[in-house]
Amino acid sequence: MGRVAKIARRTFLVGSAAVAGGVAFGVYKFVEPAPNPLNSSEGRISLNAFVIITEDGVTLVSPKAEMGQGVHTTWAALIAEELDVDWKDITVIHGPPAKAYYNSALFGMALPFKDYKVNDFQQAMREFAGNGAKLLSLQMTGGSTSMRDGFERMRLAGATAREVLKRAAGKRLGLAPDALETRDGQVIAPDGRTLSYQDVAVEAADINPPSVELRDPSTWRYLGTSLPRVDMEDKITGKAMYSIDVVLEGMKFASVRMSPRRQGMRRFDASAAKAMSGIDGVIDMGEGIAVIADNTWIAMQAVEAVDIDWEPSLYPDTTAGLMQEIEAAFDAAPNTVGRDDGTADADHPGQELLAEYSVPYLAHATMEPMNATALFTDDALSIWCGNQSPTSIQSACAQEVGFEPEQVTVTTTVMGGGFGRRGEADVAVLAARIAKKRPGVPIKLTWSREEDMRRDFYRPAAMARMRGVVNAGQPVAVDVSFAASSVILQSRARPALTPFTVEQAALSGSDPEGLSGAHDQPYQIPNYRVRGHIVPSTLPIGYWRAVGASFGGFFFDSFIDEMAHAAGRDPLAFRIDMAREEHAPSVRVLEAVGEMSNWSAARSAGRALGVGFTYSFGSPVAQVVEVVEEDGAIRIAKVWIAADVGIALDPGNIEAQLTGGCLFGLSAAVMGEVTFRDGEAEQSNFYDYDALRMGAAPAFDVQILENAPYIGGVGEIGTPPAAPALGNALFALAGKRARTLPFNQSFSFV
Repeated sequence: MGRVAKIARRTFLVGSAAVAGGVAFGVYKFVEPAPNPLNSSEGRISLNAFVIITEDGVTLVSPKAEMGQGVHTTWAALIAEELDVDWKDITVIHGPPAKAYYNSALFGMALPFKDYKVNDFQQAMREFAGNGAKLLSLQMTGGSTSMRDGFERMRLAGATAREVLKRAAGKRLGLAPDALETRDGQVIAPDGRTLSYQDVAVEAADINPPSVELRDPSTWRYLGTSLPRVDMEDKITGKAMYSIDVVLEGMKFASVRMSPRRQGMRRFDASAAKAMSGIDGVIDMGEGIAVIADNTWIAMQAVEAVDIDWEPSLYPDTTAGLMQEIEAAFDAAPNTVGRDDGTADADHPGQELLAEYSVPYLAHATMEPMNATALFTDDALSIWCGNQSPTSIQSACAQEVGFEPEQVTVTTTVMGGGFGRRGEADVAVLAARIAKKRPGVPIKLTWSREEDMRRDFYRPAAMARMRGVVNAGQPVAVDVSFAASSVILQSRARPALTPFTVEQAALSGSDPEGLSGAHDQPYQIPNYRVRGHIVPSTLPIGYWRAVGASFGGFFFDSFIDEMAHAAGRDPLAFRIDMAREEHAPSVRVLEAVGEMSNWSAARSAGRALGVGFTYSFGSPVAQVVEVVEEDGAIRIAKVWIAADVGIALDPGNIEAQLTGGCLFGLSAAVMGEVTFRDGEAEQSNFYDYDALRMGAAPAFDVQILENAPYIGGVGEIGTPPAAPALGNALFALAGKRARTLPFNQSFSFV
């Protein structure tokens, strides 16, 4: 491996793009590969932006954040299939902020195609358009895109690395690359001579990658099987490094108390905090205060001891006022028309149904508290934090301290949950702000759970007005209007930390994502319209698992259930008939979940089933929830889930994501709610913002299908159908339709 020491930085580029007849310069810049951000050094050769050969084996540099969803395990399998190394011998690390790690799938999904009907040409257009994420340096984990983004990219990275290693070995052995084989991290000649990847890595780094063909799935060794998690041992033994575990020499510890009303403070008195033992300083942060101390616990105690007079909120200061703000949005013209088939607003013959639904604000409540570590010097800033967007963290922190982004190093760690919350830069920016006031001293900033609840970017509350018409057992029309703040528009408009102004809240534009779970459902309804009214609120909101589909799925599928009952139809058969001519994979998941749950069988008294269905993130998911009445309370006994993900790369991990997503959705449906008084969130910790505990969790039965033509998302798709499936089961059990979440306002649960 001594030859490795001779190599300097390499810029091995993965992939290529061609446009028939030649390309204009602008198009070329759009599709040209991004430069490799990795340096080679002694014992460490970067073959491309994803594959590093070291003395110990192969390291995969993952642009996707590992927050418990298992992305690193499947990405390692994708590389291993083409690189011919043992999957267990691959070390996976997070990548730095870099253009090369752009999320092409997330960007390509913005094209206005009807997702469940995408054809090959439209899919190719999406893949081409995905290059736009590179120009924006859109490095992000979200939107259930990790596998959709990496499925071909990672295999191409492994395949091109394999082929340049073969070419390097061929030069050494005097043989053509086609005469060589690769196996177990070695290049093998016909006469049995072998060269390890380490032996030829230096020469390989100088070879331009050839065009490669990916291997047929029939040859896969790892993909399509359930693999142990690559991070399992480290997490069990405590070796895994979360950002809350970062320890640096000379470190000081900080906590903050920022305005729970998001508009700063009038005055503060820190005398009581300064008198406490172990306090190293109290800092005026503009919108709040920070305490630096000898340990985190002292810092947290001290920030709560500071007497602060907060400015009032700009948004309504009660839950009732906030909901009135949402309802008032219906008075304005819709901002978005997500679907408009036929004449939904006409007077069609048949039975008319009208209903109004609502959902509350929700918190993310990740198990690992929000935290970041920062070290500021005269010409550099280093940040350690779990995050879903390293380039955003780098840019926001650079702006905070007056540096160029290149002066900011971001180290992404594994994280104890994200759910969209760690896509925000606020915690890292606050850590940078504190560190700038203490140059040369590492500062670990940790929020209390109470601060986390007070300063969340909440899942928006929303309302829906629904109108439907059924005739002769068939759906005739559905006309849907939603009102909610726009996560996409607000996140684009607001700064990382400074208070959100009324002017910034007056957003313009449309937001189809806010209609997800309703406008994009694979149902054949002759007259089908879905519109959205954007609420101009200054209350900060953010991405929450499943985003718009998290409430759109509840609104729409619950109303579909109402239409089925009004039509005198079986709710499952009603959905199947509407989907039959629209989307065969959706029909199959509905049929499968019916078979799994023995849907048509009679149930004993006090026991009932409800079905829920949502197409989201490229995957149709059907769930059946069984509820049982026990001593006047309701227990969620079992959930059956059928999902079609197109290509099941790791069935075990997919099952874990589906059940975890469902539990996430059930917890929100049963008890999730953030309420406001005096402009502040009333919930503060898990005692008043709870989740389903183990004793209340249902049993699960999961079936994974692969009928869809393209690979679909997984991480969020289990959440949207959970609330409607439970609500529909409650109606079947009690005959009472609850149209407002959480359900514990209407029912008692075990």
